[in-house]
Amino acid sequence: MKKRESKRLAELGSAIFSEVAQWKREVIARGIDVIDLGIGSPDRGPSERVRRALSEAAADPTLYGYPGTEGTLAFRQTVAAWYDYRFGVKLDPETEVVALMGSQDGLSHLALAVTDPGDVAIVPDPGYPIYAASLVIAGVTPYLVPLCAEHDFLPQLDRIPADVLKQAKFILLNYPSNPLSAVATLPFFERLVDFARQHDLLIVHDIAYSEMAFDGFRPPSVLEVEGAKDVAVEFHSLSKSFNMAGCRIAFMVGQPEAVRALRTLKSNIDYGVFLAVQRAGIEAMREDMEPGSVSVAALYQRRRDIVVEGLNAAGWAIPKPKASMFIWAPIPHGWTSRQISREMLYTAGVVVIPGDAFGKEGEGYVRIALVQEEDRLLEAVRRIGEFLRVIGKKSGL
Repeated sequence: MKKRESKRLAELGSAIFSEVAQWKREVIARGIDVIDLGIGSPDRGPSERVRRALSEAAADPTLYGYPGTEGTLAFRQTVAAWYDYRFGVKLDPETEVVALMGSQDGLSHLALAVTDPGDVAIVPDPGYPIYAASLVIAGVTPYLVPLCAEHDFLPQLDRIPADVLKQAKFILLNYPSNPLSAVATLPFFERLVDFARQHDLLIVHDIAYSEMAFDGFRPPSVLEVEGAKDVAVEFHSLSKSFNMAGCRIAFMVGQPEAVRALRTLKSNIDYGVFLAVQRAGIEAMREDMEPGSVSVAALYQRRRDIVVEGLNAAGWAIPKPKASMFIWAPIPHGWTSRQISREMLYTAGVVVIPGDAFGKEGEGYVRIALVQEEDRLLEAVRRIGEFLRVIGKKSGL
């Protein structure tokens, strides 16, 4: 019998996520109360104003036709206004903005739109799994750039081999980072833009966590660099910034040729974002631009402090991240990422994700998602602290 599954499926995603899901089912079956700090999905909904806009739009029978792949002009104009408000970046809504069904939609399809099979793309290790998976789908060869703590999890651009740079079509980066919680400053992006010009690379920057920054830090857009729109595109999502993950709405902005290529591809594979969801997205960005608007950053900073300070007090030395909804925690000596994640779940009932789920360079870490209310996070910290006391002598904590 002919095989009904393509070979590329075996290369997609990480088996570790499925493995963790199975561990969780087993632990729940034992009657243990599980605190899930695994998947980075916001645990709160959008504001009342956004929910009302979505409800009213969903009741409008005229909004149930095909919405159009690129997004409504009203949505794209609002994206342009928000980018100007947030980053001081001017965008042409006609040629430099495309709506997406979540940033994963665009990230998974961009390589198909701007590369050919056999091309090379530069992606981070560790990195969000769709970065490498999208290359598998497109038949593109990945060059993995290691991101290490000694370099603040920034790529060492001058160490990328010349032959790779000659073949590469784009370089993909993500700051603030999932899973690393690392950040980049404007001087780094200035160097990156110069580097891209020198080597004829498209910069693909995922900035989905820009509104989750702490202690006064404001993550910049790569498009703030003068001339960056000639060589860069940027993905942003309303999922994390406005608690709209289930709505599936995001956008890509920047280099017009790449925007046009993604629009063309998507016009052949989908019909765009439901118009009611676009109305809600417009309302979310408008609300954010009003005086006195409340960002999600304060909520996640409190959660970060609860977890990091609590675990530090329990003897687990973890640096405080400047941004994102994650903590990238170095694990004790004597354990692998998978071993300690499994043991923590079976012993303490707390789900975290092994670092090697995000690439080879993720070994030695676990990712903790700040996606529970404060009382649950306090309980998770208490349980992990007890777990650490149990393993302390063995692990050297």
